[in-house]
Amino acid sequence: QDAIDRKEKRSETFKAAVHGLETDTPALKTEELGRRAPQWVRDNLVTMCMRCKEPFNAITRRRHHCRACGYVVCARCSDYKAELQYDGNRPNRVCQECFIFLTGHTVLEDREGKHKGILEKGAAEVSSRSLLCSSLQLLDKNGKGGTRGWFVIPQDDPLVLYIYAAPQDVRAHTSIPLLGYQVQDMPQSESRHLFQLAQSRQVFTFMADTEELKRRWMKAMARSAAGITHPEEEEEDADP
Repeated sequence: QDAIDRKEKRSETFKAAVHGLETDTPALKTEELGRRAPQWVRDNLVTMCMRCKEPFNAITRRRHHCRACGYVVCARCSDYKAELQYDGNRPNRVCQECFIFLTGHTVLEDREGKHKGILEKGAAEVSSRSLLCSSLQLLDKNGKGGTRGWFVIPQDDPLVLYIYAAPQDVRAHTSIPLLGYQVQDMPQSESRHLFQLAQSRQVFTFMADTEELKRRWMKAMARSAAGITHPEEEEEDADP
């Protein structure tokens, strides 16, 4: 029962965090760094450092906030101090990028190019220009458990489903090419809104929070699986 209670609490926290994305204060402009206090990105919206993209864990990689930009960063990426005008020019903990901008100093260590690849797309940026994005649960093979995360089909990459652990993560942890898959409905059972992606022996089972959200995802995935990348293509196909 304790495990169930914890799981439900995490789920509610996740939903509340996602709901708050649209109401958060926008990020500071570059010229405002150090002059205005930033809106901190909440800890529960990220699972990895927003600078170096290394995953957080409870023991060796704690979360810190850059006092200039508000990003959630690891200890290594926030091991810098800079004077901030909004705090009476007192030295504050900042990330490497803000340190370089605010002080003009260079940093010998160069991590540019690390972890570059197809998954190197920030969830918030991709979600703002997506065909569809929301929280979903990807069930395991026995259909009893699985991974809840933030799922996105980007406008500029409409044939791929990106899966993030949290809606403000700066890197997706996996992706699924949708082209050629079949979208299959599953009967509602015990208030579970289920549907599947199937191709040969590969099957993915998803659970949405509502039936309406499930239908939206089925439609979006079906279009991507058929190679339809623009709404007008679908309209042309529907003409007699």
